[in-house]
Formats: sequence, C-alpha cells, structure tokens
Amino acid sequence: MNSAWVKHAISEINADYQRSADTHLIRLPLPAFPGIHLYLKDESTHPTGSLKHRLARSLFLYGLCNGWIKEGTPIIESSSGSTAVSEAYFARLLGLPFIAVMPSCTAKRKIEQIEFYGGRCHFVQSAGEIYAASETLARELNGHYMDQFTFAERATDWRGNNNIADSIFRQMSHEPHPQPSWIVMSAGTGGTSATIGRYIRSQGYETQLMVVDPQNSVFLDYWQTRDASLRSPVGSKIEGIGRPRVEPSFYSRRVDEMLRVPDAASVATALWLETQLGRKVGASTGTNMWGRIAAGRADARRRSHRLDSDTPVRQRRALPGKLLQPAVGGGQYRRYCALAGGDRRSGRKAIKKKAR
Repeated sequence: MNSAWVKHAISEINADYQRSADTHLIRLPLPAFPGIHLYLKDESTHPTGSLKHRLARSLFLYGLCNGWIKEGTPIIESSSGSTAVSEAYFARLLGLPFIAVMPSCTAKRKIEQIEFYGGRCHFVQSAGEIYAASETLARELNGHYMDQFTFAERATDWRGNNNIADSIFRQMSHEPHPQPSWIVMSAGTGGTSATIGRYIRSQGYETQLMVVDPQNSVFLDYWQTRDASLRSPVGSKIEGIGRPRVEPSFYSRRVDEMLRVPDAASVATALWLETQLGRKVGASTGTNMWGRIAAGRADARRRSHRLDSDTPVRQRRALPGKLLQPAVGGGQYRRYCALAGGDRRSGRKAIKKKAR
C-alpha cells in the first residue's frame, strides 16, 4: 500500500496545498438592509476557480489513502463541470489519465478547462445517465470512479483545520459578530453542507445552516419527506447545484432550513450582485444570495439585529444565455432585481447592466 509512488503523490498534493493561500471573506454592505452584516466566501481564487478545488483535493487523498488510486490508475468522475475541472488539475499533478462523464449540455468553457488540464470528456444525453456511464468506464479501463456524489461528505475532514467551515469561523473571529446567525449555501453533492453542518454542531455554535435549492432539484423535497426514491425528470438549469435524484452525500438532518429559489430569481440576483461586487458571478451565486436575503428578512421579522452569511462565490465569464433569455424578462426580472437590491433603484441599475 505505502508504495513510493503513493507517498510521492500524497506529498505532491500536500505541497500544492501549502502553496495556496486561503480564500477571501468579503464583507458586502447592504444599505437597503440596515443592521445586517453579510459576508461572502470567495472560492473563485482557488487554482481551478471554484469551491470544488477543495473537494477534488480531498477525494484524491481519500482514494490514495484507501489504496484505490495507484500509479497509472485512470480516474473517472461524473460531474456537471466544476468538480471535473478541479480533478483534472490534480490528475495532471500526479500524472494520471482523467475522464469526465458529463451531460452533453455542459458549458463549453468547462469542457475547455478540463481539456486544458489534460483531461478528456465523455458525454451522455442527460444528467441521470452519468452514474452508470462512469461505472462502466471505470470497469472497462480498470480505473477508479471517484464518485463525488457518494464520497464528498466522508472524504472531507470536518473535524480538521483545513476545511471551509473552519476557514469561515477563523476569518470571522475579529468581526463584530464572530458567530454568524446563518450560513447560507446551495448543494451540488451535499458534501460541503454536511461538512459545515457537522462542524457547527461539533463546536457548539448557535449558527443555523440554510441550504437553497433551485427548480427541478429534489434536495428540498427530500429534506421535507425523507423519501430517498425521489426523482426529477429534468435536471437543474442552474449550473453546478441541485440534483435530479437524492445524492448519498446530502446530509439533510443537519440542515436547519431550506428554500426553493426560482431560476429567474437566481439570474436576476446574480446580475444585481455583479453591480455590487464589480465582477462576474454565476447564477448559483445568485441562488445563494437570494437565500441570504430571505434569511435576513426572516431575522428582521423576529427583531434580530444581524445576519452574517458566508457562502462560496463562483466567478463566471457570463450567465448561461439559454437560461437568461426565457427565464428573465420584463416585469418579472424587474421585480426580482428590486427585491434583491431592496429598492427599485438597484433593480434599474441591474437592468441597465443587462441591456449593455
């Protein structure tokens, strides 16, 4: 098991981690919501540009330490894009072949990034086909199927000092309110929400965890019913979050609140947020932001004085056009922008940005 190659591979991953700085925690002023302190955890500064860089590192270490990954082992992963990009990065670092199994509708930019890191893509027609196709490829190639949807919640060490939950609370330590009222995030595998939920409980914090879910995802329905057989005939249009089936890594019992976010609200809120941050963000960041605003309003109704939220910001070149055009238009778009910004002027500003 402890071959020279495995030792070298683990050393390479650990060295890569040491070369990386922690991601930023951005404080975002919200004049329309006085008394609310809001923070965003900017995971776009990872080498591969997203929160999934943490997950990919953990999955590779998990596979190496379990004896599943050896020198020359082909790595196969089912993904909607971001995890595959990050795993391709680590596969190249270790000199391993990498194949991403993805729906044919995956964004071209994600495909290009995977190929940039030396990976190749195997396409299937729908999101529901990625699991069986990945298992088949791993069997045929005598490779290792990473299976992020099963192993995400157990590969990450939620007790340690190198996970996103520990990072958030360390960075909050000198803020006016070191313990957030809420942490709001969306779920793709469910692994990060499991890590944060377990960490909060282990530390005895009063912080509550809200998971926001896009349309056509079954996570919220499962949280309400505990029916693991739930399926959605179509996948989420918000890239990277929401699933058409209940994933094994989704740890629902440590989620305090869930909220369904309309696709149009996700896109409109992302466009509004761009005017506040001065940078591009993805629709999933809009989903998260919508949830934070909802949590803030709930606190305000209970006469609570603050909301401190931390959640990953994924940087994108542009919002998906196929979603933007049919989902956001006219009065509906203006209404969501105004709600996100807390006033009509914020909505008009985002509308002008969209028009440009």
